[in-house]
Amino acid sequence: MELRLSLFGKQRSIDLNRFARYRKAAVVVAAALLVIPLTVFLLRPAGVPDLAHGNVAGVQALMSGWAKGDMIVLVRHVERCDHTSAPCLAGNDGITERSRGVALSVGAHFQRLGLDKADIYNSPILRTAQTANFMFNKVGTGEDWLISCKGTMLRDALAHKVAGRNLILVTHSECMDQLEKDLKLSPSTLGYGASLFISAETPQTPRMLGFIDAADWSSVTAH
Repeated sequence: MELRLSLFGKQRSIDLNRFARYRKAAVVVAAALLVIPLTVFLLRPAGVPDLAHGNVAGVQALMSGWAKGDMIVLVRHVERCDHTSAPCLAGNDGITERSRGVALSVGAHFQRLGLDKADIYNSPILRTAQTANFMFNKVGTGEDWLISCKGTMLRDALAHKVAGRNLILVTHSECMDQLEKDLKLSPSTLGYGASLFISAETPQTPRMLGFIDAADWSSVTAH
């Protein structure tokens, strides 16, 4: 088979038969280029759902689980002062003055959920102690496992969970990342004051419900 071309008055012919033997190889390469990214996409770990912005089913599961005392919540401390030029509240390892309002606001939303059957722990670092104080008006002596959490976060959280009581853990982004890994989920980027909710209705098979950013609580507690 020949392809005849006329260019600027000159005739040219191309023998297409010599390209035929490359056709199958080209098809295989093209298929691989499509299949490999698709396979990676399908096999990647699931992400953590956002419980705000219209996630009605997720919010309903949260409310139901909270009422029964089935929830484990990891709350990230609010803005740390050693990572910004904003004025510190107290102590270089503490939170910023401006983030006190964020902590108070998130705590008020937890109050609406109800804290009468909730156990609250914080890591021993100053910024988590300050966050717990403003969010929940409660500061523990500090739990080392809430900062030294590599590879053990889910196990330790379940060990501290009391049946019929929600567990709130004021901790760090590293521990939240570790819990997501423990549940075989892809890590999310959770901001200061964000909350990560896990259902421990069946302690043998805990499941991730999702997260709420500090600024998104109003859309959740409005339900």
